[in-house]
Amino acid sequence: MAFDSLSDRLNKTMRNIAGKGKLTDANMEDMLKEVRVALLEADVNYKVVKDFLNKVREEARGQQVLSSVEPGQQLVKIVHDEIVNLLGTEQAELQFKPQGITVIMMAGLQGTGKTTSVAKIAKLTKKKYNRKPILIAADVIRPAAIEQLQTLGREIDTEVFTEGTETCALKTVQDGMVYAEEHGYDTVFIDTAGRLHIDEALMQELKDINESVHPDEILLTVDAMTGQDIVNVAKTFQEQLPLTGLVVTKFDGDSRGGGVLSVKAITGLPVKFVGEGEKIDDMDVFYPDRMADRILGMGDVVSLVEKAQEKMDMEEAERVGQRMLNGEFTMDDMLSQFEQVQKLGPLGGILKMIPGFSQYSDMIDEAKASDSMKHTKAIIQSMTKEERRDPSRMRGSMKRRVAAGSGTTLTDVNRCINQYEKMKKVMSQIGSMSRSGKLDEDHLEQMMNSAQKQMPSGYSKKKKYKF
Repeated sequence: MAFDSLSDRLNKTMRNIAGKGKLTDANMEDMLKEVRVALLEADVNYKVVKDFLNKVREEARGQQVLSSVEPGQQLVKIVHDEIVNLLGTEQAELQFKPQGITVIMMAGLQGTGKTTSVAKIAKLTKKKYNRKPILIAADVIRPAAIEQLQTLGREIDTEVFTEGTETCALKTVQDGMVYAEEHGYDTVFIDTAGRLHIDEALMQELKDINESVHPDEILLTVDAMTGQDIVNVAKTFQEQLPLTGLVVTKFDGDSRGGGVLSVKAITGLPVKFVGEGEKIDDMDVFYPDRMADRILGMGDVVSLVEKAQEKMDMEEAERVGQRMLNGEFTMDDMLSQFEQVQKLGPLGGILKMIPGFSQYSDMIDEAKASDSMKHTKAIIQSMTKEERRDPSRMRGSMKRRVAAGSGTTLTDVNRCINQYEKMKKVMSQIGSMSRSGKLDEDHLEQMMNSAQKQMPSGYSKKKKYKF
Protein backbone atom coordinates (compact mmCIF):
# COMPACT_ATOMS: atom_id res chain seq x y z
CA MET A 1 0.00 0.00 0.00
CA ALA A 2 1.05 3.60 -0.56
CA PHE A 3 3.28 4.98 2.23
CA ASP A 4 4.43 1.52 3.40
CA SER A 5 8.16 2.19 2.96
CA LEU A 6 7.78 5.74 4.29
CA SER A 7 5.85 4.43 7.29
CA ASP A 8 8.52 1.83 8.11
CA ARG A 9 11.31 4.40 7.92
CA LEU A 10 9.48 7.05 9.94
CA ASN A 11 8.37 4.54 12.56
CA LYS A 12 11.95 3.50 13.18
CA THR A 13 13.07 7.13 13.44
CA MET A 14 10.16 8.10 15.71
CA ARG A 15 10.77 5.12 18.03
CA ASN A 16 14.40 6.15 18.39
CA ILE A 17 13.60 9.76 19.23
CA ALA A 18 10.66 8.87 21.51
CA GLY A 19 13.03 6.87 23.70
CA LYS A 20 15.33 9.81 24.36
CA GLY A 21 15.24 10.92 27.98
CA LYS A 22 16.53 14.31 26.94
CA LEU A 23 16.28 15.96 23.57
CA THR A 24 19.01 18.28 22.35
CA ASP A 25 19.49 20.37 19.23
CA ALA A 26 21.99 17.80 18.04
CA ASN A 27 19.85 14.67 18.30
CA MET A 28 16.79 16.54 17.03
CA GLU A 29 18.74 17.49 13.91
CA ASP A 30 19.83 13.84 13.56
CA MET A 31 16.17 12.85 13.65
CA LEU A 32 15.22 15.49 11.10
CA LYS A 33 17.94 14.22 8.76
CA GLU A 34 16.39 10.75 8.94
CA VAL A 35 12.94 12.19 8.28
CA ARG A 36 14.34 14.16 5.33
CA VAL A 37 15.84 11.02 3.78
CA ALA A 38 12.61 9.07 4.38
CA LEU A 39 10.49 11.73 2.68
CA LEU A 40 12.83 12.11 -0.30
CA GLU A 41 13.01 8.34 -0.76
CA ALA A 42 9.21 8.33 -0.77
CA ASP A 43 9.39 10.72 -3.75
CA VAL A 44 8.04 13.74 -1.89
CA ASN A 45 8.73 17.02 -3.68
CA TYR A 46 12.04 18.56 -2.52
CA LYS A 47 10.51 21.98 -1.74
CA VAL A 48 7.72 20.32 0.23
CA VAL A 49 10.29 18.37 2.26
CA LYS A 50 12.29 21.53 2.99
CA ASP A 51 9.21 23.45 4.14
CA PHE A 52 8.02 20.47 6.20
CA LEU A 53 11.30 20.19 8.12
CA ASN A 54 11.44 23.95 8.74
CA LYS A 55 7.93 23.89 10.19
CA VAL A 56 8.74 20.91 12.44
CA ARG A 57 11.92 22.62 13.63
CA GLU A 58 10.14 25.92 14.24
CA GLU A 59 7.21 24.31 16.03
CA ALA A 60 9.48 22.17 18.21
CA ARG A 61 11.50 25.13 19.42
CA GLY A 62 8.44 27.33 19.74
CA GLN A 63 6.85 24.86 22.17
CA GLN A 64 10.08 24.46 24.16
CA VAL A 65 10.08 20.75 23.43
CA LEU A 66 13.75 20.48 24.34
CA SER A 67 13.03 21.09 28.02
CA SER A 68 9.72 19.24 28.32
CA VAL A 69 9.13 16.10 30.39
CA GLU A 70 8.66 13.79 27.39
CA PRO A 71 10.39 15.65 24.55
CA GLY A 72 10.55 12.67 22.18
CA GLN A 73 6.81 12.05 22.33
CA GLN A 74 6.02 15.73 21.87
CA LEU A 75 8.24 15.83 18.81
CA VAL A 76 6.43 12.79 17.38
CA LYS A 77 3.15 14.68 17.83
CA ILE A 78 4.56 17.70 15.99
CA VAL A 79 5.67 15.51 13.07
CA HIS A 80 2.22 13.90 13.05
CA ASP A 81 0.45 17.27 12.98
CA GLU A 82 2.65 18.53 10.15
CA ILE A 83 1.87 15.41 8.09
CA VAL A 84 -1.82 16.18 8.63
CA ASN A 85 -1.16 19.73 7.40
CA LEU A 86 0.49 18.31 4.29
CA LEU A 87 -2.44 16.01 3.53
CA GLY A 88 -5.09 18.59 4.46
CA THR A 89 -6.18 19.57 7.95
CA GLU A 90 -9.80 18.58 7.38
CA GLN A 91 -11.65 15.91 5.47
CA ALA A 92 -12.78 17.37 2.14
CA GLU A 93 -16.32 16.08 1.61
CA LEU A 94 -18.43 16.29 -1.51
CA GLN A 95 -20.51 19.45 -1.58
CA PHE A 96 -24.13 18.53 -2.28
CA LYS A 97 -26.72 21.18 -3.10
CA PRO A 98 -29.49 21.47 -0.50
CA GLN A 99 -31.96 21.54 -3.40
CA GLY A 100 -31.81 20.58 -7.05
CA ILE A 101 -29.27 18.40 -8.82
CA THR A 102 -25.66 18.15 -7.71
CA VAL A 103 -23.37 17.65 -10.72
CA ILE A 104 -20.04 15.85 -10.32
CA MET A 105 -17.72 15.66 -13.31
CA MET A 106 -14.84 13.18 -13.38
CA ALA A 107 -11.73 13.97 -15.40
CA GLY A 108 -8.37 12.27 -15.79
CA LEU A 109 -5.93 10.61 -18.11
CA GLN A 110 -6.71 7.29 -19.71
CA GLY A 111 -5.69 4.31 -17.60
CA THR A 112 -6.10 5.97 -14.20
CA GLY A 113 -9.30 4.09 -13.37
CA LYS A 114 -11.64 7.01 -14.00
CA THR A 115 -14.69 5.08 -15.23
CA THR A 116 -14.46 2.52 -12.42
CA SER A 117 -14.02 5.32 -9.89
CA VAL A 118 -17.20 7.04 -11.13
CA ALA A 119 -19.21 3.92 -10.33
CA LYS A 120 -17.48 3.35 -6.99
CA ILE A 121 -18.14 6.91 -5.79
CA ALA A 122 -21.73 6.78 -7.06
CA LYS A 123 -22.34 3.64 -5.00
CA LEU A 124 -20.68 5.24 -1.98
CA THR A 125 -22.96 8.29 -2.25
CA LYS A 126 -26.01 6.02 -2.35
CA LYS A 127 -24.96 4.16 0.76
CA LYS A 128 -23.26 6.92 2.80
CA TYR A 129 -25.31 9.99 1.82
CA ASN A 130 -28.59 8.37 0.70
CA ARG A 131 -28.40 10.04 -2.72
CA LYS A 132 -30.17 9.02 -5.94
CA PRO A 133 -27.43 9.16 -8.61
CA ILE A 134 -27.40 8.70 -12.36
CA LEU A 135 -24.29 8.16 -14.51
CA ILE A 136 -23.83 9.98 -17.82
CA ALA A 137 -21.58 8.19 -20.31
CA ALA A 138 -19.78 11.16 -21.92
CA ASP A 139 -16.71 9.19 -22.99
CA VAL A 140 -17.57 8.70 -26.65
CA ILE A 141 -13.95 8.28 -27.72
CA ARG A 142 -12.59 5.17 -25.98
CA PRO A 143 -13.86 1.89 -27.44
CA ALA A 144 -16.22 0.02 -25.08
CA ALA A 145 -16.20 2.87 -22.51
CA ILE A 146 -19.99 3.16 -22.61
CA GLU A 147 -20.41 -0.60 -22.33
CA GLN A 148 -18.04 -0.66 -19.35
CA LEU A 149 -20.01 2.06 -17.56
CA GLN A 150 -23.30 0.26 -18.28
CA THR A 151 -21.90 -2.94 -16.79
CA LEU A 152 -20.78 -1.07 -13.68
CA GLY A 153 -24.15 0.68 -13.51
CA ARG A 154 -25.94 -2.67 -13.40
CA GLU A 155 -23.58 -3.84 -10.67
CA ILE A 156 -24.38 -0.88 -8.43
CA ASP A 157 -28.05 -0.73 -9.50
CA THR A 158 -27.71 2.76 -10.96
CA GLU A 159 -29.06 4.01 -14.30
CA VAL A 160 -26.62 5.02 -17.04
CA PHE A 161 -27.66 7.65 -19.58
CA THR A 162 -26.07 7.31 -23.01
CA GLU A 163 -26.74 8.35 -26.59
CA GLY A 164 -24.03 6.12 -28.04
CA THR A 165 -20.86 7.13 -29.86
CA GLU A 166 -22.58 8.97 -32.71
CA THR A 167 -23.46 11.97 -30.51
CA CYS A 168 -20.77 14.35 -29.23
CA ALA A 169 -19.94 14.37 -25.52
CA LEU A 170 -21.38 17.84 -24.89
CA LYS A 171 -24.81 16.99 -26.34
CA THR A 172 -24.87 13.72 -24.39
CA VAL A 173 -24.25 15.65 -21.16
CA GLN A 174 -26.85 18.31 -21.96
CA ASP A 175 -29.51 15.71 -22.83
CA GLY A 176 -28.51 13.66 -19.78
CA MET A 177 -29.08 16.64 -17.50
CA VAL A 178 -32.59 17.12 -18.90
CA TYR A 179 -33.30 13.42 -18.41
CA ALA A 180 -32.00 13.49 -14.83
CA GLU A 181 -34.26 16.41 -13.93
CA GLU A 182 -37.32 14.82 -15.55
CA HIS A 183 -36.77 11.54 -13.65
CA GLY A 184 -36.09 12.93 -10.18
CA TYR A 185 -32.37 12.24 -9.81
CA ASP A 186 -30.53 14.42 -7.29
CA THR A 187 -26.91 13.60 -8.23
CA VAL A 188 -25.35 13.38 -11.70
CA PHE A 189 -21.95 11.80 -12.33
CA ILE A 190 -20.37 12.66 -15.69
CA ASP A 191 -17.79 10.18 -16.96
CA THR A 192 -15.67 12.15 -19.43
CA ALA A 193 -13.13 10.93 -21.95
CA GLY A 194 -9.46 10.55 -21.13
CA ARG A 195 -6.32 10.53 -23.24
CA LEU A 196 -2.93 8.91 -22.93
CA HIS A 197 -1.58 12.44 -22.57
CA ILE A 198 -3.00 15.93 -22.09
CA ASP A 199 -3.86 17.54 -25.42
CA GLU A 200 -5.85 20.49 -26.70
CA ALA A 201 -8.82 18.42 -27.91
CA LEU A 202 -9.25 16.76 -24.52
CA MET A 203 -9.11 20.00 -22.57
CA GLN A 204 -11.48 21.80 -24.95
CA GLU A 205 -14.09 19.07 -24.58
CA LEU A 206 -13.86 19.26 -20.78
CA LYS A 207 -14.04 23.07 -20.81
CA ASP A 208 -17.13 22.96 -23.05
CA ILE A 209 -18.89 20.60 -20.64
CA ASN A 210 -17.86 22.73 -17.66
CA GLU A 211 -19.14 25.95 -19.24
CA SER A 212 -22.40 24.29 -20.23
CA VAL A 213 -23.50 22.55 -17.00
CA HIS A 214 -21.28 24.24 -14.38
CA PRO A 215 -20.50 21.15 -12.24
CA ASP A 216 -20.55 21.54 -8.46
CA GLU A 217 -17.52 19.25 -8.23
CA ILE A 218 -14.81 18.49 -10.77
CA LEU A 219 -12.75 15.57 -9.50
CA LEU A 220 -9.46 14.59 -11.11
CA THR A 221 -8.55 10.91 -11.05
CA VAL A 222 -4.84 10.22 -10.60
CA ASP A 223 -2.87 7.00 -10.30
CA ALA A 224 -0.90 6.64 -7.03
CA MET A 225 1.70 4.57 -8.89
CA THR A 226 2.80 7.57 -10.99
CA GLY A 227 4.54 9.31 -8.07
CA GLN A 228 5.46 12.96 -8.62
CA ASP A 229 3.62 12.95 -11.96
CA ILE A 230 0.44 13.29 -9.87
CA VAL A 231 1.50 16.86 -9.14
CA ASN A 232 2.34 17.66 -12.77
CA VAL A 233 -0.97 16.27 -14.06
CA ALA A 234 -2.97 18.05 -11.35
CA LYS A 235 -1.28 21.39 -12.08
CA THR A 236 -1.94 21.09 -15.83
CA PHE A 237 -5.63 20.22 -15.40
CA GLN A 238 -5.99 22.92 -12.75
CA GLU A 239 -4.80 25.55 -15.22
CA GLN A 240 -7.72 24.68 -17.51
CA LEU A 241 -10.50 23.61 -15.12
CA PRO A 242 -11.73 24.68 -11.66
CA LEU A 243 -10.86 21.38 -10.01
CA THR A 244 -12.30 20.77 -6.53
CA GLY A 245 -10.43 17.64 -5.50
CA LEU A 246 -8.57 14.46 -6.35
CA VAL A 247 -9.46 10.78 -6.49
CA VAL A 248 -6.32 8.68 -5.96
CA THR A 249 -6.59 5.18 -7.43
CA LYS A 250 -4.38 2.09 -6.93
CA PHE A 251 -3.68 3.26 -3.38
CA ASP A 252 -3.23 -0.38 -2.41
CA GLY A 253 -0.34 -0.78 -4.87
CA ASP A 254 3.38 -0.58 -4.21
CA SER A 255 3.68 3.19 -4.62
CA ARG A 256 5.89 5.34 -2.43
CA GLY A 257 3.16 7.89 -1.79
CA GLY A 258 5.28 11.00 -2.34
CA GLY A 259 2.96 12.43 -4.97
CA VAL A 260 -0.02 12.19 -2.61
CA LEU A 261 1.93 13.93 0.15
CA SER A 262 3.09 16.68 -2.22
CA VAL A 263 0.00 17.49 -4.26
CA LYS A 264 -2.03 19.33 -1.60
CA ALA A 265 0.91 21.55 -0.64
CA ILE A 266 1.71 22.47 -4.24
CA THR A 267 -1.74 22.72 -5.85
CA GLY A 268 -4.02 23.26 -2.86
CA LEU A 269 -6.27 20.46 -4.13
CA PRO A 270 -7.49 18.10 -1.42
CA VAL A 271 -7.63 14.33 -1.84
CA LYS A 272 -11.32 13.41 -1.48
CA PHE A 273 -11.31 9.67 -2.20
CA VAL A 274 -8.81 6.82 -2.38
CA GLY A 275 -9.32 3.55 -4.23
CA GLU A 276 -7.80 0.61 -2.35
CA GLY A 277 -8.71 -2.38 -4.51
CA GLU A 278 -10.45 -3.61 -7.63
CA LYS A 279 -13.84 -4.46 -6.10
CA ILE A 280 -16.72 -2.02 -6.46
CA ASP A 281 -16.73 -1.37 -2.69
CA ASP A 282 -13.00 -0.57 -2.58
CA MET A 283 -13.36 3.20 -2.53
CA ASP A 284 -13.06 5.18 0.69
CA VAL A 285 -13.40 8.77 1.79
CA PHE A 286 -9.94 10.21 2.53
CA TYR A 287 -9.32 11.31 6.12
CA PRO A 288 -5.97 13.18 6.47
CA ASP A 289 -5.69 12.70 10.24
CA ARG A 290 -6.35 8.96 10.01
CA MET A 291 -3.79 8.60 7.22
CA ALA A 292 -1.20 10.46 9.32
CA ASP A 293 -1.90 8.02 12.17
CA ARG A 294 -1.29 5.07 9.86
CA ILE A 295 1.88 6.56 8.39
CA LEU A 296 3.35 6.92 11.89
CA GLY A 297 2.21 3.45 12.97
CA MET A 298 -0.50 4.72 15.32
CA GLY A 299 -3.21 2.64 13.69
CA ASP A 300 -6.62 3.73 12.50
CA VAL A 301 -9.19 2.22 14.82
CA VAL A 302 -12.01 4.50 13.64
CA SER A 303 -11.68 3.34 10.03
CA LEU A 304 -11.35 -0.28 11.14
CA VAL A 305 -14.55 -0.04 13.19
CA GLU A 306 -16.38 1.67 10.31
CA LYS A 307 -15.21 -1.02 7.91
CA ALA A 308 -16.29 -3.75 10.34
CA GLN A 309 -19.73 -2.20 10.79
CA GLU A 310 -20.11 -1.87 7.04
CA LYS A 311 -18.89 -5.29 5.92
CA MET A 312 -19.30 -7.65 8.86
CA ASP A 313 -22.42 -9.28 10.27
CA MET A 314 -22.20 -7.60 13.67
CA GLU A 315 -24.90 -9.77 15.26
CA GLU A 316 -23.08 -12.92 14.16
CA ALA A 317 -19.73 -11.53 15.35
CA GLU A 318 -21.22 -10.70 18.75
CA ARG A 319 -22.82 -14.13 19.04
CA VAL A 320 -19.58 -15.95 18.22
CA GLY A 321 -17.60 -13.62 20.49
CA GLN A 322 -19.88 -14.38 23.41
CA ARG A 323 -19.64 -18.12 22.77
CA MET A 324 -15.85 -17.84 22.71
CA LEU A 325 -15.79 -16.08 26.08
CA ASN A 326 -18.20 -18.66 27.51
CA GLY A 327 -15.96 -21.54 26.50
CA GLU A 328 -18.44 -22.82 23.88
CA PHE A 329 -16.14 -22.36 20.89
CA THR A 330 -16.73 -24.86 18.02
CA MET A 331 -15.20 -25.29 14.58
CA ASP A 332 -18.33 -23.68 13.11
CA ASP A 333 -17.49 -20.60 15.20
CA MET A 334 -13.89 -20.68 13.96
CA LEU A 335 -15.15 -20.86 10.37
CA SER A 336 -17.49 -17.94 11.02
CA GLN A 337 -14.61 -15.88 12.42
CA PHE A 338 -12.43 -16.63 9.38
CA GLU A 339 -15.20 -15.58 7.00
CA GLN A 340 -15.84 -12.36 8.94
CA VAL A 341 -12.14 -11.42 8.95
CA GLN A 342 -11.86 -12.07 5.20
CA LYS A 343 -14.53 -9.43 4.58
CA LEU A 344 -12.19 -6.78 6.04
CA GLY A 345 -9.51 -7.35 3.41
CA PRO A 346 -5.85 -8.44 3.62
CA LEU A 347 -4.67 -9.35 7.12
CA GLY A 348 -1.61 -7.10 6.84
CA GLY A 349 -3.88 -4.13 6.17
CA ILE A 350 -5.97 -4.95 9.26
CA LEU A 351 -2.86 -5.04 11.47
CA LYS A 352 -1.83 -1.60 10.23
CA MET A 353 -5.11 -0.18 11.52
CA ILE A 354 -4.58 -1.51 15.05
CA PRO A 355 -2.44 0.75 17.27
CA GLY A 356 0.90 -0.89 18.06
CA PHE A 357 0.46 -3.66 15.50
CA SER A 358 1.55 -1.95 12.26
CA GLN A 359 5.11 -3.16 12.81
CA TYR A 360 3.82 -6.74 12.63
CA SER A 361 2.15 -6.37 9.25
CA ASP A 362 5.26 -7.69 7.51
CA MET A 363 4.73 -10.95 9.38
CA ILE A 364 2.00 -11.77 6.88
CA ASP A 365 2.68 -13.59 3.65
CA GLU A 366 -0.69 -12.75 2.13
CA ALA A 367 -0.58 -15.46 -0.56
CA LYS A 368 0.27 -18.24 1.90
CA ALA A 369 -2.19 -16.92 4.48
CA SER A 370 -4.96 -16.86 1.85
CA ASP A 371 -4.19 -20.43 0.75
CA SER A 372 -4.05 -21.57 4.36
CA MET A 373 -7.43 -19.91 5.03
CA LYS A 374 -8.97 -21.63 1.99
CA HIS A 375 -7.66 -25.03 3.07
CA THR A 376 -8.93 -24.53 6.62
CA LYS A 377 -12.40 -23.55 5.38
CA ALA A 378 -12.51 -26.54 3.01
CA ILE A 379 -11.55 -28.91 5.84
CA ILE A 380 -14.20 -27.57 8.24
CA GLN A 381 -16.88 -27.60 5.54
CA SER A 382 -16.06 -31.26 4.80
CA MET A 383 -16.81 -32.30 8.39
CA THR A 384 -20.17 -33.42 9.74
CA LYS A 385 -22.01 -31.27 12.30
CA GLU A 386 -20.97 -33.62 15.08
CA GLU A 387 -17.32 -33.49 14.01
CA ARG A 388 -17.35 -29.69 13.92
CA ARG A 389 -18.85 -29.60 17.39
CA ASP A 390 -16.20 -31.90 18.89
CA PRO A 391 -13.31 -32.79 16.53
CA SER A 392 -11.40 -34.51 19.35
CA ARG A 393 -13.53 -37.61 18.74
CA MET A 394 -12.41 -37.94 15.14
CA ARG A 395 -10.41 -41.06 14.33
CA GLY A 396 -8.10 -41.88 11.44
CA SER A 397 -10.80 -42.99 8.99
CA MET A 398 -12.86 -39.86 9.66
CA LYS A 399 -9.86 -37.62 9.13
CA ARG A 400 -8.94 -39.39 5.89
CA ARG A 401 -12.52 -38.91 4.65
CA VAL A 402 -12.35 -35.17 5.44
CA ALA A 403 -8.93 -34.87 3.75
CA ALA A 404 -10.28 -36.50 0.60
CA GLY A 405 -13.41 -34.36 0.63
CA SER A 406 -11.48 -31.10 1.07
CA GLY A 407 -8.66 -31.88 -1.36
CA THR A 408 -6.07 -31.71 1.42
CA THR A 409 -3.86 -34.17 3.28
CA LEU A 410 -4.21 -35.95 6.60
CA THR A 411 -1.45 -33.68 7.92
CA ASP A 412 -3.50 -30.62 6.94
CA VAL A 413 -6.55 -31.97 8.77
CA ASN A 414 -4.54 -32.68 11.92
CA ARG A 415 -2.99 -29.21 11.76
CA CYS A 416 -6.43 -27.61 11.44
CA ILE A 417 -7.76 -29.51 14.45
CA ASN A 418 -4.68 -28.62 16.50
CA GLN A 419 -5.09 -24.97 15.54
CA TYR A 420 -8.72 -25.11 16.68
CA GLU A 421 -7.77 -26.69 20.02
CA LYS A 422 -5.15 -24.00 20.66
CA MET A 423 -7.60 -21.20 19.77
CA LYS A 424 -10.25 -22.77 21.99
CA LYS A 425 -7.80 -22.94 24.89
CA VAL A 426 -6.72 -19.30 24.49
CA MET A 427 -10.32 -18.09 24.18
CA SER A 428 -11.32 -20.10 27.23
CA GLN A 429 -8.48 -18.51 29.24
CA ILE A 430 -9.44 -15.01 28.08
CA GLY A 431 -13.08 -15.66 28.95
CA SER A 432 -12.18 -17.01 32.37
CA MET A 433 -9.89 -14.06 33.17
CA SER A 434 -12.45 -11.58 31.84
CA ARG A 435 -15.17 -12.98 34.09
CA SER A 436 -12.85 -12.96 37.12
CA GLY A 437 -11.51 -9.46 36.39
CA LYS A 438 -7.90 -10.70 36.12
CA LEU A 439 -7.35 -9.89 32.44
CA ASP A 440 -4.53 -7.35 32.02
CA GLU A 441 -1.92 -6.46 29.38
CA ASP A 442 0.73 -8.86 30.75
CA HIS A 443 -1.62 -11.85 30.66
CA LEU A 444 -2.87 -10.87 27.19
CA GLU A 445 0.68 -10.49 25.90
CA GLN A 446 1.66 -13.96 27.18
CA MET A 447 -1.37 -15.57 25.55
CA MET A 448 -0.85 -13.77 22.24
CA ASN A 449 2.80 -14.82 22.08
CA SER A 450 1.77 -18.39 22.89
CA ALA A 451 -0.96 -18.32 20.23
CA GLN A 452 1.47 -16.88 17.66
CA LYS A 453 3.54 -20.07 17.83
CA GLN A 454 0.50 -21.96 16.59
CA MET A 455 -0.18 -19.68 13.62
CA PRO A 456 -0.75 -21.44 10.28
CA SER A 457 1.65 -21.07 7.38
CA GLY A 458 1.77 -17.59 5.90
CA TYR A 459 2.84 -15.97 9.16
CA SER A 460 6.37 -15.19 10.33
CA LYS A 461 7.05 -16.36 13.90
CA LYS A 462 10.16 -14.32 14.61
CA LYS A 463 8.63 -11.40 16.49
CA LYS A 464 6.91 -11.13 19.85
CA TYR A 465 3.94 -9.04 20.77
CA LYS A 466 4.56 -6.18 23.16
CA PHE A 467 1.59 -4.02 24.18
